[in-house]
Amino acid sequence: MVRFPDIYYYRVEAPLIARKAKPGQFVIIRIDREGERIPLSLADIDAAQGTISLMVMSVGKTTSQMSTFGQGDDILDVCGPLGQPTHIEKVGRVALVGGGFGVAPLYPIAKAFKAEGNEVTAILGARSKDLLIYEEEMRAVCDAVLVTTDDGSAGLKGVVTDALTLKLQQKAVDLVVAIGPPIMMKFVSLTSLPFGVKTIVSLNPIMVDGTGMCGGCRVLVGGQTRFACTDGPDFDGHAVDWDVLMSRQKIYVNDEKKSFEEWKKRHSGAACE
Repeated sequence: MVRFPDIYYYRVEAPLIARKAKPGQFVIIRIDREGERIPLSLADIDAAQGTISLMVMSVGKTTSQMSTFGQGDDILDVCGPLGQPTHIEKVGRVALVGGGFGVAPLYPIAKAFKAEGNEVTAILGARSKDLLIYEEEMRAVCDAVLVTTDDGSAGLKGVVTDALTLKLQQKAVDLVVAIGPPIMMKFVSLTSLPFGVKTIVSLNPIMVDGTGMCGGCRVLVGGQTRFACTDGPDFDGHAVDWDVLMSRQKIYVNDEKKSFEEWKKRHSGAACE
């Protein structure tokens, strides 16, 4: 496990999943019998070693609980691979746009597009240099890597759409693939729309079972209700109703905050014993 500020990387032994998983898919994990089920994108897949890699930011109850894990610890349930793989083909020039730790699942996608003979440019964005991840890994598999940070501590001072606009103005992009916070993916889609460049986004809405039964992950795409877990997670960014998506993401904010606060009390109490 490699640590960044509040960001944790896990390599999980899961040979059956690693054997079948493809770039763009995800798993759902549960870390204990009282825990919630959370979807996590695949940050890497190693079929030969029988491992998958996951990256999380410690922001809530389950991800903070995961941050206490050490080498050799167990995850109770790992269900996957789930969702549809990213469609990989030779299209020409591909721009992969990642925001925050959304850069991680772009790594296996970058390798796959490059293997198909595409010219791959990665545009990586973070609030600051300290939160920039996977830069060296992406440089190893991409033709070019452009970095943006909000504070200018690394690369171009600005946001990912600034760098993407420059590439689009140069007519150097045939396909955009974006993964990151919904607001970032929304503006990436709005940026590419006037240029008529196909834009794929990976959605990670509220999800429970991951197999299409609960309906919690429903999203509105092109005026139709779709399930991110079985129809996605990849969708046409120009057709997603971003306002509905972001509104639904806030439904359980108070419940999540309450659960997190209760866990912190229990955890701090156990640490003092």
